[in-house]
Amino acid sequence: MKRDDQRGLARGGAIINEELKRAVSDVRDRRAEISAFMSGFTIETTPGSAAKIADFREHLRPDTDVYITFLPGSDFESTIAVAKRLRAEGFNPIPHFAARSIPNLAFVEDALARLTGEAAVDHVLTIGGAVNQPVGDFSDTMQLLGTGVFDRHGIRKIGVAGHPEGSPDITDEGIREALKWKNEFAQRSGASMYVTTQFCFEPAPIIAWDRRLQAEGNRLPIRIGIPGLATIKTLMAHATACGIGPSMRFISRQAMNVAKLLAVSAPDSLVMALSEYKATDPKCGITGVHVYPLGGLQKSAHWSYAVADGRISLKYDMNPRYAIGFEVNGAG
Repeated sequence: MKRDDQRGLARGGAIINEELKRAVSDVRDRRAEISAFMSGFTIETTPGSAAKIADFREHLRPDTDVYITFLPGSDFESTIAVAKRLRAEGFNPIPHFAARSIPNLAFVEDALARLTGEAAVDHVLTIGGAVNQPVGDFSDTMQLLGTGVFDRHGIRKIGVAGHPEGSPDITDEGIREALKWKNEFAQRSGASMYVTTQFCFEPAPIIAWDRRLQAEGNRLPIRIGIPGLATIKTLMAHATACGIGPSMRFISRQAMNVAKLLAVSAPDSLVMALSEYKATDPKCGITGVHVYPLGGLQKSAHWSYAVADGRISLKYDMNPRYAIGFEVNGAG
């Protein structure tokens, strides 16, 4: 081989090596961003689902924040019972207070007295509640917050609902005005408040929504809702029931493939895109993740912990430099 050819090969090899080094660096950085994004995730349970779990300690790590949903027509005694159980098993119970399902202020006073006294609750989530007509004195969370009842009972942290794709229960203008009021309430009351959102399937509507909120002056931290592991069929059912907006098209396209209806779907592409947004945009308002275990708490928690721990492998399409998703190592 001629000396010039040898030099050419050497230069080519050096270029390839540099490309490989950059690719390895990209892999390391993306994995770290994804892991950091999922770190400290929260999760939820319904009283009905909780009854099917022998011991939450088999699936969740100590001190995990666990929301307790309140569905229309439910008995709040069940919420109190689950909160007591979660605290006894080493977790932080966060009960939902659905304004339109609350009969009166006395009910809230009694519920909070029991939750704080029996389950050491100091953190709640307030939502409007998916009922057409209020069952009692409150039509929205602003009225509930304005009573000062949570402060009186030592609640140190209050979550409010966020709707990246709108809500069937309130107009877009109503949502904007409500969030503005909650920002002002947090500022004047000193309450530690944040936003937890409905789950979505696509990153673009979430990113556009967050950027608009920050431009409009939102200062409440955002915990973004993502769907846990579930079949496409299950995701479709929950999305329809919850009135999910534009990204519903994404899951509808998946459902067109009948063979995929019963396949378990993971939100890896969504998490990857949102983690990149959080890592690269200093104005990003997303500070954490809330997992909706639509297909069951056990597998959603297992997947979420694996991602937070960095036990993932990136997936590539045609371009080996840019990952399109990831999978959990050792997932069945």
